[in-house]
Amino acid sequence: MLYIVIASVISLLIGIVTGYLLRKSTAEAAIKSAEVEALRIVEESKKSAENKKREAIVEAREEVQKMRAELDQEIKERRFEIQQVERRLLQREEALDRRSDNLERKEEAVNKKENDLKKQKTDLQELYEKQLDELERLANLSSDEARELLLNQVKVEVENEMAHLIKEAEERTKDESEKRAREVISRAIQRCAADHVAETTVSVVNLPNDEMKGRIIGREGRNIRALEALTGINLIIDDTPEAVILSGFDPVRRETARLALEKLVADGRIHPARIEEMVEKAKKEIETIIREQGEQATFEVGVHGIHPELIRYLGRLYYRTSYGQNVLKHSIEVAHLASLMAAELGVDVNVAKRAGLLHDIGKAADQEVEGTHHQISADLAKRYKESPAVIHAIAAHHGDIEAKTVEAVLVAAADAISAARPGARRETLESYIKRLEKLEAIADSFEGVDKSYAIQAGREIRIMVKPDHIDDTHSTLLARDISKKIEEELEYPGMIKVTVIRETRAVEYAK
Repeated sequence: MLYIVIASVISLLIGIVTGYLLRKSTAEAAIKSAEVEALRIVEESKKSAENKKREAIVEAREEVQKMRAELDQEIKERRFEIQQVERRLLQREEALDRRSDNLERKEEAVNKKENDLKKQKTDLQELYEKQLDELERLANLSSDEARELLLNQVKVEVENEMAHLIKEAEERTKDESEKRAREVISRAIQRCAADHVAETTVSVVNLPNDEMKGRIIGREGRNIRALEALTGINLIIDDTPEAVILSGFDPVRRETARLALEKLVADGRIHPARIEEMVEKAKKEIETIIREQGEQATFEVGVHGIHPELIRYLGRLYYRTSYGQNVLKHSIEVAHLASLMAAELGVDVNVAKRAGLLHDIGKAADQEVEGTHHQISADLAKRYKESPAVIHAIAAHHGDIEAKTVEAVLVAAADAISAARPGARRETLESYIKRLEKLEAIADSFEGVDKSYAIQAGREIRIMVKPDHIDDTHSTLLARDISKKIEEELEYPGMIKVTVIRETRAVEYAK
């Protein structure tokens, strides 16, 4: 058994040694073949590297040659450009040199001319002084006197030119403004129709028969005295058949007496107690009528939110007249005209309408309060919380204060238009004559006026001037000054045309 094991071990060792030797020989053969292959590959690599190196060197040389050629071309181009620039610089330098030479020559010429001018100036100054001395000697005038004479001549020329310019500007402005104003006013008047009824200071009460006159007079005149005492109106009972005339300047009292008398006549019982009762009823009716008339006026005009007291004052205007024109109707017309013109001009229609309706409201209280009616009207409007624009338009409608808003100007214009309507107002002969005399006196107060004549019921004044004192140019200035003074000192409806007439005569004598 042991031999077997030993033999197996020896066999194993022999196999191992044999396998090792076989493997070693195989490996050595493989190594040799690998070395040979490696040498071959190295040789091929060297050959390939040499080839690539030679190719790279050739390509590099070609690239260098190409770059060198391009660089040479660029250098040539740059040299050519530099040569061009140098050539231009040389030309510019030559031109600058030539210009510098020209400037030097011109400077010399200028200096020479300057010296010549200084010399001429000195010569002229000496000549001017000599001529001035000679002129003063010949004219017997000093330089100050001559200057004053020249200034006066220039002043006259400037005044003449100024008068022509003023005349042209006035005519142009007048034409344009009158055209526009006529359009606005004519449209407003066309759209506003108003009736004018002339009020009188008497009322007539018709009686059923003449026997009623005795009952009105009463025993020993007690009835007529009671009626006159309670109403403040005079009763005129004369030969007029079936009529009694009530006379008085207060239209409210006269209307109260008329209503009371009509009620007494209708009732038939006429005695002092009944008279007193009927007068009280008539006063209440009048108050009702006053309120209704005020409300009707606001409704007709389209003004809302007016204080009840102002409405009451408006109603009282129904019984007030101004130069025969009913004041309430006049106020309604002014409100309509002012609102229509405000609409045409694009301003506040409500302010113009409100101010136009309330502008004469002070006439309903002018017996109770001191001051002009427009001041009282403005105070009443302010007291009853009207807007500042309305108050200003009311206060400025007679020109006592300057109108600062368009609405104020429109209210004043509407007031003048309503008052200037043909037949709208009556004027007493005395006041009419005074106005004409005042108009002529204003014109006669100017120097150079020979005579003046107020014509066309005071709508125009024609002024004859002295031709040796006033020339054609100064006639324009004179007409302007007279119109300004008329505006400042005279109150009148509408406008007054001022015409200055200068007569030129040419006279010769045959010998």
